[in-house]
Amino acid sequence: MALLQQLVLRTDISGMPLEWINYQEAAKLYYLDQVAYSLGTFLYMVRGGINAKSGLRSQISVNSILATHSRNFAASKRNDHYIPPLNNPALFKRDNYLCLYCGEHFSYDSLSRDHIRPISAGGEDVWDNVVTACKRCNNFKAGRTPEQAKMQLLAIPFTPTHAEYVYLQGRQILSDQMEFLRAHFPRKSALHQRLQN
Repeated sequence: MALLQQLVLRTDISGMPLEWINYQEAAKLYYLDQVAYSLGTFLYMVRGGINAKSGLRSQISVNSILATHSRNFAASKRNDHYIPPLNNPALFKRDNYLCLYCGEHFSYDSLSRDHIRPISAGGEDVWDNVVTACKRCNNFKAGRTPEQAKMQLLAIPFTPTHAEYVYLQGRQILSDQMEFLRAHFPRKSALHQRLQN
């Protein structure tokens, strides 16, 4: 049963990463004849009931990457104005669970979202204005900018593309899924270097 927890990377027919799906959603896509082709490693065999006429048991072989016949969902994620939703799990993963002030690694529970330009000073809650900070550094910085608090920001925040966001949403990403996703990152993506370390 633990193997069934492995998520499948769903793409559109052109191979653009869309989202992570579980085995039930993968089986449903096969059943609805929405799978154009599959890539990657074999993950599991989903077995169904026995056909009354043929006496054969249905089964679906699921690989780690499924390309599907999708419609407008992919096109809406490709446009230059798409901004993925900001959330702490993706933000902390974007910043590699590092406090971008003191440079230390921390567990999820010890991190917080810091607004470089504070909300109280007109800053916005957007990807380009937030970084991961440990609670101690965030409390010390308080309602000031890094310059006002005399704190060095260790990296420049960025808004992830949709492919980068799909990576940031992933939990246990297999090597073939990671290779596939990285091929869709922009050439100058900060995630390339972070993933090599």
